Amino acid sequence: MSFISSIQLDVMLILSGACAILAVMTLLARSLPTRPRVILTSMETTAALLLLFDRFAYLYDGQQSSVAFYMVRISNGLLYFFQLFLPFLVTRCLSDTLKNEAKVRQKPKLLYVCDAFFAVGCILLLIAPFFDLYYTIDAENRYHRASPHVLCYLFPFLIVLLQETVLILYRRRLKPHYAKTMIVSIALPTVAAIAQIFCYGLSLTNMTSAVIIIVFYTFSLRFTSQLAEQARSRELDFYKEAQKKESQMFEETTEALANAVDAKDKYTSGHSIRVAYYSRLIAREARLPDKICEQVYFAALLHDVGKIGVSLEIINKVGKLTNEEYEQMKQHPVLGEEILKSIHQAPYLAVGARSHHERYDGHGYPDGLEGEDIPLIARIIAVADAYDAMTSYRSYRSPLSKQTVKDELRRGIGTQFDPTFARIMLRIMDDGYDSTRTA
Repeated sequence: MSFISSIQLDVMLILSGACAILAVMTLLARSLPTRPRVILTSMETTAALLLLFDRFAYLYDGQQSSVAFYMVRISNGLLYFFQLFLPFLVTRCLSDTLKNEAKVRQKPKLLYVCDAFFAVGCILLLIAPFFDLYYTIDAENRYHRASPHVLCYLFPFLIVLLQETVLILYRRRLKPHYAKTMIVSIALPTVAAIAQIFCYGLSLTNMTSAVIIIVFYTFSLRFTSQLAEQARSRELDFYKEAQKKESQMFEETTEALANAVDAKDKYTSGHSIRVAYYSRLIAREARLPDKICEQVYFAALLHDVGKIGVSLEIINKVGKLTNEEYEQMKQHPVLGEEILKSIHQAPYLAVGARSHHERYDGHGYPDGLEGEDIPLIARIIAVADAYDAMTSYRSYRSPLSKQTVKDELRRGIGTQFDPTFARIMLRIMDDGYDSTRTA
């Protein structure tokens, strides 16, 4: 005990400084909600002042100067107040915890009783110097416990007892480790106070209270971390939802535009959507990344958008086109690129529109690209486009038979079509694929 007594002033100074630093850090912690931040800052400031004035009380005790005369009286009076005020702040903290963590809508009645005990304790503290209830100061300016000194611990003890009761009653609504730590943290200063009754000259209660405040600060950091994690989670969910809505709007817009294009040709209703579906199916069978598969789908949806610039007479003509009409029809890939190239976030759309009529042997249009110089997306769309054309009604013929379609695909391997994607389409047909399905 003598060793603790010899170093306790230094310990008080260290703990007081630590609490003061924590108070500043908490006050600046904007990530904490305002009310918990104010309560925790008040607790840390109170703990810092409690230890500081406790130290002053020891330092000036027995000194005869005028400063010492007032410091002994002020310091001891504030000590008793802060010892009462700290449990009052803990009540505020506990009330917020039950509201935010345990979802208790109404403040428990026992906590109102805690506030009443605080008020009574403050009244007794005001009249204590006049009736020597808690302490006396002799002619040599020395502090002495008064005979009913234990009374000063009564109301803090009752407040703590009620706080512990509330915690036990609501412990199942709190996280187990949080409830246990709160119960122990609130009880420790009371245990220290009981020990201090028998260890005159030691400030066990005040130093223990400061340590507990540091524990509360640690919990606030954890709470802040949880808030930040929840905020990140909400932000991520919001981003995902926004991305989902944006993707859905993009898909609906492209499908609407594709339907508008198909509506020009009374014989090819649904052509673009079917080609998009076939194209994505081929891409998936080729084990391309999901992102590429989706790009293939949307590019195929708009591959014929350039037909908007082709006259209805040419598109709906029954019979063979003249050379001049055919040249006009061959311009739709270029027109499609012109329409889509302004969509900078999806440059693959313009690529699919321009190059889907290129041939693997280099005899396609509009650029005469050959082999793998033709963009991947366009090579896939070319196979899907030809498949749908052969399996759909046209102004000049009925859908071709399955065997005829397979023969045409085989004939076009390496000439009209990319061998890999043409063989995938053949394999899909051999697996019993139903060409009437469209996603």
